Amino acid sequence: MNKRELLDRFARDGDQRLLLARVLDQQQRADQRGVPTHTGFLSPAEQAVSADLLMAAAPKQGTLFGGYPEAERKLWAFLPDWLEEETWQESEDCPVCALEAKVSAMASLTHRDYLGSLMGLGLTREKVGDILITETGAQVLVLRETLPILLAQWEKAGRYPVKLREIPLSDLSPAKGEVKKIRDTVATLRLDAVLASGFSISRSRAADLIRGGRVMVNHRPCEKADKTLEEGDTLSCRGLGKCVLTTVGGTSKRGRIILELERYL
Repeated sequence: MNKRELLDRFARDGDQRLLLARVLDQQQRADQRGVPTHTGFLSPAEQAVSADLLMAAAPKQGTLFGGYPEAERKLWAFLPDWLEEETWQESEDCPVCALEAKVSAMASLTHRDYLGSLMGLGLTREKVGDILITETGAQVLVLRETLPILLAQWEKAGRYPVKLREIPLSDLSPAKGEVKKIRDTVATLRLDAVLASGFSISRSRAADLIRGGRVMVNHRPCEKADKTLEEGDTLSCRGLGKCVLTTVGGTSKRGRIILELERYL
């Protein structure tokens, strides 16, 4: 398929079409010129749809990288055959870098406070990766091209002054998110049944949320309540949060399927 056919197949709307066109442009540039290229930071949903596109357009090309293994926001990097991924990550050519922003001990700033101050500098969301809240402030993943701007212009987060310094990616200290472990049984592995267990709601309520377009499976929209889920699937619901189907076990004495899920709090 050519570029237009690929975009017609995978893009759901104009914004997504523009995103996927940029991803394809970077992949083709790397392929044609033999140089490393990359996109901006993408949300999990953007990563999922672009992964589907690349699977059709350029299988096994491209790697997702966000600065540390568990990063939520990641960029696509397209590397030539002569460049190893580990070498690229450790080089000055790697587009991902980290800033430590220290604030007053009296400050109690949130992710939104830091992101808002960065957007106030005129940065677009694709320039900023994960923001890790620490005891002394935050560690912020950004595109390297923004580093001079931030060091020169980022003075406050909320109403508190920030003290900045670049830190190596190896110094990042992501906190493990708090999760609630859920053990339950269901009659079927249908999406509506598992969603009901994961968020402690009725199955009819789960079905309504799915039909209303509020549910995603592995960061892809899903409006089919009868979709069969598998171990490892991630479910997210707008307004309720995210949970992961970690284990599909055997059956109970009543013939119901035993599940284990982790819900992020």
